[in-house]
Amino acid sequence: MLHLINIRTDKSLAKYWLLSLGLLAVPTVHADELAPPDEKIEIPSPWKTGVEFGYQERSGNTNSKALNTKLSGEYTSGRWRSTASWSYYLNYDDGVEDKRQSTYAAQTDYKLGPKSYLYGSFNGVDSRYSAYYRDDTLSAGMGYQVYNTEDYVLELEAGPGYRYQKPNLDEIGSDDIIFPDTVEEPIFRTKVNTSWQVLKNLKLGATATVVTGSSNTSLDTSLSATQNITENIALKIAHTRNYHSRVPEGLAKADSVFSVNLVFSF
Repeated sequence: MLHLINIRTDKSLAKYWLLSLGLLAVPTVHADELAPPDEKIEIPSPWKTGVEFGYQERSGNTNSKALNTKLSGEYTSGRWRSTASWSYYLNYDDGVEDKRQSTYAAQTDYKLGPKSYLYGSFNGVDSRYSAYYRDDTLSAGMGYQVYNTEDYVLELEAGPGYRYQKPNLDEIGSDDIIFPDTVEEPIFRTKVNTSWQVLKNLKLGATATVVTGSSNTSLDTSLSATQNITENIALKIAHTRNYHSRVPEGLAKADSVFSVNLVFSF
């Protein structure tokens, strides 16, 4: 009798262990089906960089045609987003330097929520052929993303800051009325930035920045259209305009730049 009980007990234990092993094997089979061992998940790089080369035509205080170049970069990590760019324009006339200008910008954003963020920005112009040798602006404040989708972006920024401007005394004759004093003043800055992915290979962009201080008010606008040629090469057409409410006598209040560039993205 005891022998029969032991046989039945051994059979019950064997069935229990077989059932347990079967249950443990089920999730293993499903996991293998959902995530093949050879498949690798690609993580997007936080870096975006670009180089632009092309043709530039200037109008306003100067009228010229020449080549230009631009370097730009963007880094995004967690709540932080940082961007920087540098543009350089140089023109020679009969072997002599005729026009030269550098434009640089840098900004860092910190996300506070789904739409709001803090920003800090620096923008500057170093030129020998405009109303000012130097025109630098430092600002910090709040930003708000009205829309932020893959196809459309609309951002608004506003905040106080500081402006430094050095007048161009060398390019203006001694009989002209000029502003001999260097500008160092608090300012208030507002900016609107928008981009629209109209088609898969066509993107439109527009920005408008207003800087207001006691000496003058400046308005910088930019319109651009970018057409992708390949995954990493695009054709970009842009028009920028810089306006000052007060400039030395004899100089135009607005300078415009039209450019056609090839953009190489990395």
